[in-house]
Amino acid sequence: MPELRGLLTLSNELLKDVLDCIEADPDRTVNIDRRAYLSVESFRLPSLPEPSRAQDIGNLRLVCRRFAEIAIPYQFAKLATRFSRHGLERLDKICSHSHLAKHTRKFSYLVPYFYVEGREQIEQLLESRGAHHRFLDPSLFRKKADDQRRILHTKEDARILGKAMAAFVSLQHVQILRVQDEADRMLLDMMEGSELPRAAMLDLKWTPACIHATSTIAQALLHSRSPFSRFSGPMMNSQSALVIKDRIPQTVSLLASRLTCLELHFDDSEALNERMRAASLLFKTVFSAAKNLQAVHVGFPSRSPLDLGLEEIFHGVQWEKLRAFGIQSWRLDADEIVQLARRHRTVLRGLRLRDVQLREGSMWKDVLAMLRSEMEQLDWVSLRRVDYSKHFDELWADSMEIVDGSLEGSESDNEDDFPAHFSVAGSDNDRDDGIDFNSEDEHSLADTDQGPDANEIALSPNTTASLPFCTCSRSSDPASADDLGDNGIFVLYQQRKMWEQWVIGRCPEHSCT
Repeated sequence: MPELRGLLTLSNELLKDVLDCIEADPDRTVNIDRRAYLSVESFRLPSLPEPSRAQDIGNLRLVCRRFAEIAIPYQFAKLATRFSRHGLERLDKICSHSHLAKHTRKFSYLVPYFYVEGREQIEQLLESRGAHHRFLDPSLFRKKADDQRRILHTKEDARILGKAMAAFVSLQHVQILRVQDEADRMLLDMMEGSELPRAAMLDLKWTPACIHATSTIAQALLHSRSPFSRFSGPMMNSQSALVIKDRIPQTVSLLASRLTCLELHFDDSEALNERMRAASLLFKTVFSAAKNLQAVHVGFPSRSPLDLGLEEIFHGVQWEKLRAFGIQSWRLDADEIVQLARRHRTVLRGLRLRDVQLREGSMWKDVLAMLRSEMEQLDWVSLRRVDYSKHFDELWADSMEIVDGSLEGSESDNEDDFPAHFSVAGSDNDRDDGIDFNSEDEHSLADTDQGPDANEIALSPNTTASLPFCTCSRSSDPASADDLGDNGIFVLYQQRKMWEQWVIGRCPEHSCT
C-alpha cells in the first residue's frame, strides 16, 4: 500500500489544493463591492457538480475520517434544496448531522410553480393535444400536485426549514429561486394552444409559491436566530411584497437589521407601479432597519420600467457602509440619481444603473458629470442599456414584445425523472428583451458584467490611488461632460461604454476629495 501511505502523508493544505482541482474552493467568493458579485454570487443559479466530480469527492470521503472531514465543505458549503417531498427529506437528513450542516454558508431554495387547481383536467388536456411524451404522463402531474398539497397541509416545509436554519450555524447567504421542470414547461406551452376553457385547465401559478416560500423562509430565519446577512431574490413577485407587509411586519424589520446585502428583482409587470407604491412603507421599514447594508440592488423587468420616484422606494435613507448600489429598469429624473449618489459620495465603490430611462428634461451628462467630479471612491459604473424614456417607448412600439431573458440550465434536478429548467429574469446574463439597441455589439460579452473587465476592479491608471497629481492635459478623454456627445434623445452602445470609462477616469487633483 505504498501509494496510499504516500497520499496519507500529504498535508491538509495540499489535499485542499487537490480538491480545488475537482471542485471550486468553497471559501472563495466574490466581494460584494465588485462588479461581478451580482451575477456570480446572487443571481447565478446553483450549479450541480458533474457526476464524476461528485463521485470523486464522495469516494475521497470514504478513504478515512481525515479525508472525510477535509472534503465536507466541498459538498455542503453551498446547498440547494427544492420544494418537494424528496428535496425536503434530503434537507432534513443533512441538517440532522451537525458536522455536515455547520459548513453550509449559502442556501438556495428552489421553488416550483404551485398547482392551484384543475389537476383533474390533465388527462383531458393531454388527450386533446395528442400528447404521448414520457414527460407528460398525467400521473406525474397528479403526484406533484398531491405532494405540494400534502406539504402545505402538514407544514412539513416550515418545520424542516426551521430545523435547517438553526443547524446552519455558519449561514451567510439565503437565495430564493424559481425552478421550472421540463414537464411543467411543456405543459404550459401546450395549455397556451389548447381549445379547452381556461377555467377547465390546470392552473400553475408563481405568485402563491413565491409568497409561501418567502414567508416560511423568513419565519425560519427569525426563529432560528440565524447568522445570515445576505438575501437574494432574483425573481420575486411584486404581490408577495404586499402579502409580507400585512402578514409579518415585525419579522421584516428584525431580519432587515441583520442584512449587509440585499438584492431583489421583481419579474412581473402586472400593475407594477400600483403594487410598488402600495409596498412603499414596507421598503421604508426594510431600508431604515438595515443600517449595515453594504450592497443593495432593486430591479424590475427590462420591458416594463418602474415609473415611480426613486425615493418612493428608498425614502432618503443613507447607509454609512454602502459599497455597491444598483437599480434596474426605472424611469427617473437625473436629479434623483444625483441626490442618491451624493448621499453616498464618500463610501460608494460601485454603481449599477441598468436599463434606467431618463425622463424628458433630464440629460445623462448631468448625472455623469456629478459622478466623475464628486464620487470619491467609485471604482466602476454599469450603464448597460441606459437610454431616454421617450426613445425607449418608441423602440418598444416598433418591436415584438418578448419576455425578459433568462438564464436557463439543462442539468437534471436529481430529484425527479426529468430535467430542470431554471429562469432568472433580469440576471446579469439576460438578453436584451427583444429590443436590438445595437445589433452589431449589443450581445457582446464586453457589454455584460461577465465580460473581460467584469472581475477586475483594480483602480484605473488615472485614479487617485495611483497618480496623485493632475492628469488633465495627458488624458484623451473628453474634457467635460459637454463633450460626451449626449444629445438628450438616445444613447448608443459606444457612448455608454465610453461614459463608463470617463466617469472613473477622473483627475485626482481636480476631482472632489
